[in-house]
Amino acid sequence: VQLQACGGGLVQAGGSLRLSCVASGRTTSSYAMGWFRQAPGKERDFVAGISGSGGSTYYADSVKGRFTISRDNAKNTVYLQMNRLKPEDTAVYYCAAERGGSVRYTVRGYDYWGQGTQVTVSS
Repeated sequence: VQLQACGGGLVQAGGSLRLSCVASGRTTSSYAMGWFRQAPGKERDFVAGISGSGGSTYYADSVKGRFTISRDNAKNTVYLQMNRLKPEDTAVYYCAAERGGSVRYTVRGYDYWGQGTQVTVSS
């Protein structure tokens, strides 16, 4: 499975971005998908996850109410809609896939990773 993340960019505080992660190589409709982010000098942290069925979503406390994760299995794509962005959201954002269908909160819980897309929020 290959994951390709895109949609990052530079945005002012309060603005919005939508990240996309397209999977190729095989269908990932049963996989759990997650978004993580890593700021310079910091660890890669969980942001949001969606179960294989799409019925359950999970968010880090820091993004609850501002970010929404969703998936379109027909397109083998997962999205992260980010609203009311803050400077502290600045990071490289990574998408990841977990074969078992259950959302994990740690980097080690995922089997496949995309290359990352930079999100920069200016104050």
